[in-house]
Formats: sequence, C-alpha cells, structure tokens
Amino acid sequence: MAKIVVMGAGIGGISQVYELKKEFGKKHQIVLIGDSDRFEFTPSNPWVAVGWRTEDQTTIELPGLMQKHGIEFHGQGVRRLHPTEKRLELNDDGVLDYDYLVIATGPRLAFEEVPGLGPDDGYTQSICKTGHAETALADVMKLVQNPGPVVIGAAPGASCFGPAYEYAFILDTELKKRRIRDRVPMRFVTPEPYVGHLGLDGVGDTKSMMESEFRDRHIQWTCNAKITEVSAGKMQVTEVDDDGNEKKKHEFPFAHSMILPAFKGVDAVIGIEGLANPRGFILIDEFQRNPTFQNVYAVGVCVAIPPVGPTPVATGAPKTGYMIESMVTATTHNIRAAIDGKAPSARATWNAVCLADFGDSGVAFVALPQIPPRNTNWASRGKWVHVAKIAYEKYFMHKVRAAKTEPYFEKMVLKMVGATRLKENAK
Repeated sequence: MAKIVVMGAGIGGISQVYELKKEFGKKHQIVLIGDSDRFEFTPSNPWVAVGWRTEDQTTIELPGLMQKHGIEFHGQGVRRLHPTEKRLELNDDGVLDYDYLVIATGPRLAFEEVPGLGPDDGYTQSICKTGHAETALADVMKLVQNPGPVVIGAAPGASCFGPAYEYAFILDTELKKRRIRDRVPMRFVTPEPYVGHLGLDGVGDTKSMMESEFRDRHIQWTCNAKITEVSAGKMQVTEVDDDGNEKKKHEFPFAHSMILPAFKGVDAVIGIEGLANPRGFILIDEFQRNPTFQNVYAVGVCVAIPPVGPTPVATGAPKTGYMIESMVTATTHNIRAAIDGKAPSARATWNAVCLADFGDSGVAFVALPQIPPRNTNWASRGKWVHVAKIAYEKYFMHKVRAAKTEPYFEKMVLKMVGATRLKENAK
C-alpha cells in the first residue's frame, strides 16, 4: 500500500485528495495536511470583507469531514519538508513519511517586502485569507462611520490581480448602497503596465473594459506603480515609465486600503535545492513532477510559472481555478502511472478561465492557453457573471462537503462562455 500525502488544504489540496480517493479507494492511504482545521473558499473573501458573506458561510470544518470520506487529516501544518528522506516535519514536532507527496500549499503572503504593508504588522488590509477579510470588514465599518479616501491595488511582484479589481468594484457597490460613495474618493494602484493586464498581458479587451469600468465608477488609477512604504493613513508610491525609470513620486492618503501582496513559497520548502526556485515556488516538469524528487508533485499557486513577459514593475502570472483543477487531474493520473510502474503521460491544460465579480455585474475571461499566442483570447462583461460567481461558490462548497470530483460547473461555465460568444458574434 502506497502512502500519498497532500500538503495544503485549500482549493487545490481538497480537489487533489478527493480525486486520489476516487482513483484509489481503499487500496492506498490518502493523507491531507492543512495549516488549520478548516477549508476556506478564498474566492468569496471580497464579499466577506464588505459583509455580504460571513466567515461561517465560506469555511468548512475538515477533521470530521475527512474522516467521513476515509481520508486521514492533520491540521497542524508542516514546519519543514525533507524530500531526500521522504519525510515531513510537522509544526507540533510530529513526523509523517510518504511514498508520494503533492504540494498544494498555496503561497506565503510576502507583506514584509513593503514596509508597513499588511493587516498584522502594517496599515493595509488583505483579502487573501478569510481571517484577513474579517479584519478588513471591521476596517470598512470604520470607513462607513468616517468616510475618507480609499486606496486598493497590488504590491510589486503580485501575481493575482483579479481579487483586487473585484474588491474595488464590490466596495464601490456597497458604498453606493449605503449612499456614502460621494464621500469616498477611490484610487487603484497596481504594478501592471495597464489596467486589465492581470499578469496575462490582457485577455481579449480587458484593458478597455477595466478602464471603462473605472471611469463609470469614478475610480482613479495609477499603473507601473511601486508601493515603497505605508504608514498610518499614507502610502508612498513611485510611478515609473515604460523603461522602468522613475517618472513621479506620489503620496496617497487613505482612510481604508486593501493591497494584495507579492507571493512566495511557504517556509517549509524555501531554500531546498532542486525543489524550489529562489522565491520558494515548486519546480515541476510537464507532468507536475519535481525534476529532482520525482515522487514529489505540485499543483496550484505554489507552482513555479514564469511571467507572461517583462513589465516595468515586476508582475507574476496567476493560476486560476480551472488551471488548478487540470493540474490536479494530471497529477492523479501520473501518480497512478508511477504506482503501476508506468511512465507518466498526463499533462495539465494551462488555460485561464476566470469569473471576476463586480458586485452588480462582472467580467469573464478565457485565455487558451494562458501564455500568448493564444487560440482563444476573449473577455465579456455582464450581470450574468455576477450570478455565475454566486453559483460557483454554492457549487464548490457542496463539492467539498460531498467529496465530488467531476468538474461539472467548470464545464458549465465554458458552455456559458461559448453561448455568450455566439450572441456577441451574432450582433
């Protein structure tokens, strides 16, 4: 019997253990390690941060659920990975060995790279974790009581820009509902060379779409922006030109600010030669395997993916849910092949399919493949995206509780996208 350990209990990790369980049943031991006892549906965090969802609505307790589905669970997290020994050192001083390991930890949030950034030791909020979103909500309530300027965006080196756009538009919608939007100047600050770049050099006409959305909502923006320091109520930003030379220095005051940080690999893997790159992202081959330790696989945000192209301020490439599901399926098939003594053959489809909710509408974009040139390069705006994002939340939470593995909703979204494209072409 092989022991297959999945390190990380987020969207990628949960999907991975369920697919492994479906593939192997009771023939092999499946183990899940999280850094807490709960699953968090992070795509809902922008809603949590404005009070449209509660923490209880977007999290699921894992110990009993995993036991129900026959999956061993540990919630204390991993202190250090020892791949040459096929061993995991846990935070409670425990030890787990493995025959096969799938790293699905997601990122470490590198707030420390900008002085004053972050909700713990800084002055800005985050929606990268549900607990952070709850803290952001408390800060939004202060804003409601004492309206003032808002600064939203991403730090240099960020790679997941969609949630920042979502939060800006969702907060705009919430402030309008409260009839105080006229008292809250809003600015979007981003290292992207243009709004709608998204770390993908744009998808379809996302540049024009985002610029139009910002204008309609009276949100100013600053691109090619390096946030250099944050203090109480003030953000220092250096704007550069297309060659990366300093163009202008800004000081933006704020009563509330949410800035997405750059990502790094988790501490458990940082500095392991052959496993991770200098920022701690896991190196993989075309089969999701690490080239040095071929019984180690990786899926999701923790995977090393090069940027789509150079930008004046550093940006990274995002990993969307559809891409992660594809990585998970390929990994399952390749672990099956390894156990059966066969060569791996399954490859992930590195495509980006994303629904970005704007509170009252949204944008869907499809990049096939993610890195240009593309076979499909399309984006569309409409209220249907907002409805689809709500449906996706309900679907995935049910998927976690019921241990479903089939990507029914993902297929449905692609069908919706196809139907929308046909309508647009007909016009």
